[in-house]
Amino acid sequence: MTKLFSNKLALIFMGLLIVFCHLGAARAQTAGEPIRQRQPVVKPSAEPSNIVARAGDYVITKQELEKRLMMELYPRGYDSYNEQAEPVDAETVLMKMIAEKAMVRDARKLGFLKDETFGASITRFKERRLSNLLLQKQLQPKLTVTESEIKQKMKADPKLDRARAEAMLKNTKGRRLYDQYYKQIYQKFHVKKLSNNFPKAVQIHQRLLTKPKKPRKAPFIRIYQIKEELTPEEKNIVLATFSASPQDDNGKITKITLKDWFDTLCESSPPSRPRNLNTPKGVEQLLERALRMPLLVSEAKSLGFDKDKNLLKKVREYEDRGLLSKVKSEKDKEIKEPTIDEIMIYFGKNMEAFRTGRTLKIDLIWCQDLKTARQAKAELDGGKDFESVRQKYSLEKKGKPFNTSPSGEGLFWKDLWKGDPNDIVGPVKGFYRRDIKWRIVKILEKNPGKVKGYSSDIERRVKDRLVNKQRDAILAKYGDELLKKYPYKIYTEKIKDIDPLDIP
Repeated sequence: MTKLFSNKLALIFMGLLIVFCHLGAARAQTAGEPIRQRQPVVKPSAEPSNIVARAGDYVITKQELEKRLMMELYPRGYDSYNEQAEPVDAETVLMKMIAEKAMVRDARKLGFLKDETFGASITRFKERRLSNLLLQKQLQPKLTVTESEIKQKMKADPKLDRARAEAMLKNTKGRRLYDQYYKQIYQKFHVKKLSNNFPKAVQIHQRLLTKPKKPRKAPFIRIYQIKEELTPEEKNIVLATFSASPQDDNGKITKITLKDWFDTLCESSPPSRPRNLNTPKGVEQLLERALRMPLLVSEAKSLGFDKDKNLLKKVREYEDRGLLSKVKSEKDKEIKEPTIDEIMIYFGKNMEAFRTGRTLKIDLIWCQDLKTARQAKAELDGGKDFESVRQKYSLEKKGKPFNTSPSGEGLFWKDLWKGDPNDIVGPVKGFYRRDIKWRIVKILEKNPGKVKGYSSDIERRVKDRLVNKQRDAILAKYGDELLKKYPYKIYTEKIKDIDPLDIP
């Protein structure tokens, strides 16, 4: 079982190497007066032209703002969509982004990174990135195959095309390179196994497996048991050590503990976990798996890859995403569950907002730009057939009628709802894949839906909406408080011309 896992791990690394191998094949700034300025304006020559705001050591670029604007525009489900909503504007969204940076800054200051579970998640992320970087740097240049090798492979198996033959050769060579390199690392760091502690690992494993402190339905060890049922002394039982030299001058000896061993076990899905952990041999085999990542990471650090700027940037971004999520989870605790009376009163005042089944059946002509859309509309107004105009102008030649609703159209719904069956609406904008494009829309059917009476389903929808309103208000209030605490500045000249509906 362990050997199979090791081979699987090696294949994963080889797959990464092959991917890496294949991957290998502004306007001038005028800094305006910052909005709500809390620090002196940075001189134009000192500030890159694509930076639209600063918040401490964070910067927000125009590209990041435009990406966020597009995200804000897309509808997120009927219950969270207001048909009367206007398009978001750049300044409002930018202020929201700056408030989120302030939340992250505050979370760092409050020590959220010290949380054991969160810290472990960050460590795993960094280690995976670091080991991948090591393999990319050290093995990718060697992962090549010659044209003659490819031809020979295809000759041996006529069913293979060139791409498949090349991939198979690289996979085989990559596995061999990885095995050789890992063996060198293993020897370099002088791994020592403390076999006298293996029987203790067997006993503790059997205890957690067969005699959990609290009843569990699953017939396997759960992650919470590692945290709650192992004593500090048991967690720190050393099963192996390694260092860069037999007697490291700096005393930098890395220990692989029983907790590391159990963490490795829990990384596997229960059906694939070893069945022989009731023996010292089984303990040793799993220990080999537990050694792999620490050894690769140590090798990467010895070569200085842990200082890689792109790696550090990715780790910082991962931390920020996690911190923001954690802050929002903490703020969710302030939400008060709406009462039945509050739910019924809100529904009574906003029944129309919970109308269901409102749909349009439409057919589309997607156009590259406004000029093209106007030409298409003119030909349709002149009596041309809709299908022939589509074939002439549309980005999508194979179109067919479909049903759409407010949840799919977002702020563009109101433009379509004005039309009646057989009307040709447009040019109007709409969501085209991940962009916004001009289109001509033929209205085929119009279903107004209906407002349902109070029911358990309506109660749930109203409750969700009231909770979301509370959440938004709590986060907005918290963000405003932090913006008074943490300095920031915005460069108005760089955002004044940003039109969310016209982002390339």
